[in-house]
Amino acid sequence: MCKQHLNPTRSVRAGSIATETRPSSSRNGSITTARVHHRSWRRGDVAGRWACATACDVIGLQLVVLTATTAGEVDTAFTAMVQNRVGALLVGSDPFFANRREQLIALATQYTIPTIYGDAGREVAGAGGLMSYGNSVVDAYRRAGIHTGRILKGAKPSELPVDQATKFELIINLRTAKALGLDVPPTLLARADEVIE
Repeated sequence: MCKQHLNPTRSVRAGSIATETRPSSSRNGSITTARVHHRSWRRGDVAGRWACATACDVIGLQLVVLTATTAGEVDTAFTAMVQNRVGALLVGSDPFFANRREQLIALATQYTIPTIYGDAGREVAGAGGLMSYGNSVVDAYRRAGIHTGRILKGAKPSELPVDQATKFELIINLRTAKALGLDVPPTLLARADEVIE
């Protein structure tokens, strides 16, 4: 499976979902692996970050974006999030963050930062993360199967349309919410595809 970047719509939704867990906060945070100025970021990252920052501006929030590419930098980023009084954190879908899942969950719990992870599937929330919001894995495999079928019937891969995810899953871990001292709003629970109790 290819690496998936936060698309603009998903970034805005994930950011607004994270905000619902701590509505009194004036800042949201985002952690990325991009080390370069935003003009050089991959197109998906630029659009996602811009959309998330714009959405934060519209609802009166500041977006704090930090980068991390090593375990030590992840620790430093969380310390900076605390110093910046970030109310909620968005962790994008990235292989580096998927491999640092336990560290991210432990730091979010230690610093009591409500965190939503952009990884698809149940793994993050099932491992103790507060929430995950990402592409439906089942739907992604279904779409891959459709493309594979088209190729097997003679279609050239270069002629197939670009297919973006349209089905997303929100998974909430209520045990983690309780450990963080959060009351997850009933409206957010009602929108969840799965609630881990």
